[in-house]
Amino acid sequence: MTAFSLKDVHLTLNAKAGRVDILRGVDLAVESGQSVGVVGPSGSGKSSLLMIMAGLERATAGEVLALGHDLTAMGEDALAGFRRGNMGVVFQSFHLIPTMTALENVSAPLELAGVKDAFARAKAELKAMGLEGREDHYPAQLSGGEQQRVALARASAPRPKIVLADEPTGNLDSATGAAIVDALFDLQKRHGATLVLVTHAPALAALCDRVIRIEDGRARETPEAARDAA
Repeated sequence: MTAFSLKDVHLTLNAKAGRVDILRGVDLAVESGQSVGVVGPSGSGKSSLLMIMAGLERATAGEVLALGHDLTAMGEDALAGFRRGNMGVVFQSFHLIPTMTALENVSAPLELAGVKDAFARAKAELKAMGLEGREDHYPAQLSGGEQQRVALARASAPRPKIVLADEPTGNLDSATGAAIVDALFDLQKRHGATLVLVTHAPALAALCDRVIRIEDGRARETPEAARDAA
């Protein structure tokens, strides 16, 4: 099955200085189970492309299919339901709920999905991320690396078919970032998920099955993309 099929995708935003073309006709197909690194200069549209693939940003034009579903035709509620059932999204800034413990943060999407053993599954995911004994800690009581592990556990707990990660090591030191990378690829393998990873790190992109470079709003696949990434 094809996880993603993007055809002639455009994204244009209106700014005070006029229209800004972020993406200019991106074509991309990603097969289920693949890992894809997305690289390119700052401001090239990498994160915008990921947000479109997650249904968190609307393409101005073009077709965006995820697991055969047309994201451009869905309303906000349908998109939220589709993400909840099929996607795990990991951000650079963690986006944990500060008033919830680690266990509550991970179990929240499971409870929304009506999973009966939400807390047991959330606890198991935290253990898999090396956070056993930290379940009752709030985000402010955790290190940056621990917070990102909680975010990974939250993404992993619904057992998603697709994992989308936007600079997941960007706020971490090199040693902690390496541990998060290991956890991210372990998450993908445990669920047989498709992984799309936006990164500035050439070594991280090179771990993926494929590397896509975004430049001037367009995408091209090249084995040199990871080495040349800024």
